[in-house]
Amino acid sequence: MHRICLVEDEQSLRDMITLNLELDGYVVEAYADGASANALFTKPFHFDLVILDVMLPHFSGFDLCKEIRKHSSVPVLFLSAKGTTSDRVAGLKLGANDYLVKPFDLEELLLKVQILINGSIQNEQPTAQQIGKYQVNFTTFEVRDPQGHLLHTFTKREVQLLELFMEKEGKVVSRNEILDRLWGAEQIPTSRTIDNYILAFRKLFEPDPKNPQHFYSIRGVGYKFLRE
Repeated sequence: MHRICLVEDEQSLRDMITLNLELDGYVVEAYADGASANALFTKPFHFDLVILDVMLPHFSGFDLCKEIRKHSSVPVLFLSAKGTTSDRVAGLKLGANDYLVKPFDLEELLLKVQILINGSIQNEQPTAQQIGKYQVNFTTFEVRDPQGHLLHTFTKREVQLLELFMEKEGKVVSRNEILDRLWGAEQIPTSRTIDNYILAFRKLFEPDPKNPQHFYSIRGVGYKFLRE
C-alpha cells in the first residue's frame, strides 16, 4: 500500500483529505504543524508522496520542501490559498512536483495524487546502474569495478546529479536545469562548480577523460550523458 504524508494545519481540511485518501486505499500520516513534520524530514523516511500546505505554523511548506529535498526525491504536492504565478513558480523551484490552489475540487486532488504516485513508480531508478564497466549503487552511494572493488563513495549531490543524467539520458541537460534541480533557491554556485563535478565523473568513469564517452560537454548549453 502506498504511504502519504499530509501536513495541513486546518483540522477539518486535514480530516477530509485523510478520510478520502484512506477510502482510496492509501495509508496516511497526517501532521498539523510544520515543526512536527520537520522533525520527521530531518532523518531518513519513506513515503510515496508528501502533501504540504504552504502556510503552516513554525515551518512553512516551502521550508519543509527544502528539507525534504536534502534527503529524498519523493513527489511533493503543495496546497495553498495563494495561487499567483509567482507563488506557483516559487514552489516548483524548490523541487515540488505540483501545486494545487485552495479551494480545490476533491476529485482533482485525488487525480493529482494518483498521477504523482504512479509517475514516481514508473520513473524510479533501479538500486544499481551500470556506467561503462562500473556499477553505481544509488542506495549506498558506492561505485565498484567489475571485480567488485570499491572505487569511490559519492556525496549526496553527486548522486543527485547522476540521477538527473540517468533520467535525461541522451538529451542535453542545461546548466540552468542542473542549478534548479540540485540547488533550487539556495545559494547559486558558479558554473565552474558544475564543471568540477563533470571533471570528477570523467576521471572516475571515462577510459580517456579527454575524450569522453559518457559525459559530454555541449558548448554554451550544458551536458549530455550516455551510459554506453
